[in-house]
Parts: sequence; C-alpha cells; structure tokens
Amino acid sequence: MLVNTMYSKRLIELRESKNLKQYEVADLLEIYKGTYNQYETEYTIMPLKHLINLCDYFNVSLDYIFSFTDNKQFKKSEKQYKKELLGERLKKFRKDNKLTQERLADILNTTHSVIADYERGRYLISTSFLYEICKRYNISADYLLGRIS
Repeated sequence: MLVNTMYSKRLIELRESKNLKQYEVADLLEIYKGTYNQYETEYTIMPLKHLINLCDYFNVSLDYIFSFTDNKQFKKSEKQYKKELLGERLKKFRKDNKLTQERLADILNTTHSVIADYERGRYLISTSFLYEICKRYNISADYLLGRIS
C-alpha cells in the first residue's frame, strides 16, 4: 500500500534532471536500489537522513522536496540538522500553537513520550511526522530541523 504523496514527483524530477538512474542515487545514499525504488515510489517512507542527503546533493530545501515551495534556490545556514535545535523549535512551535504534547501526539497518532523524546533531542523526528506538522501548520521543515534560521 502506498503512503501519502510527500516527495515522489520531486525526487524523480531531480534525479532525471541530473540524468541519474535509481541505482546511482541508491549508491549515493549507500542503500540498495530496491530500497531506493520503494522510497521514490513512496511504497515506504524515506528516512529523513536520506532525504536531507538528497537535498544537500541536489542543493534544494526539504520544503522543496515536500512541495511546500516551488523555489529550488536554497541557501542553508547549517551544514547538518541538529536534533537538539529541532527539539527546541518543535517545543516552541507546539507552545505557540497552544498544543500539549498529548494533543500533538493525538494529531500524529503516536504517544506523548515520542513527542517528548523529539523535544529533548533524543531522536530525529520521523519523516511522516515532520511532513504532517509542516503541512498542517504551514511551517518550514528546514526551519524546524535547524537548517535555516
């Protein structure tokens, strides 16, 4: 079963713009071609670390990959994401939107302890949770991840 369309069209467009085959992108990510194919077709959700690596390779934002913007130009201020900064920004976003951890967890169909772990910087947020938050609340994925100020 396919997941909700998040990035498939953009990944294909970017790969084809560089005349790359799926196996070549898989090699860049150090994964199997079949695994990359499942990500590109959105049969399974690509982990954020791979999406970020592709953003860096193609020099585009995560917001562009997610189709939140059509602007390909991206000037990131940070080389890599920071789980701790994501945690701080996620907590601030949640409080600015008057959401408890429990309410945000309900929206994302998870537990409040998962949200607490993200806010403490213990884990990198899942791709689907990041996408849902950004789409629903019109906030930049690159901002939440600390890739831009």
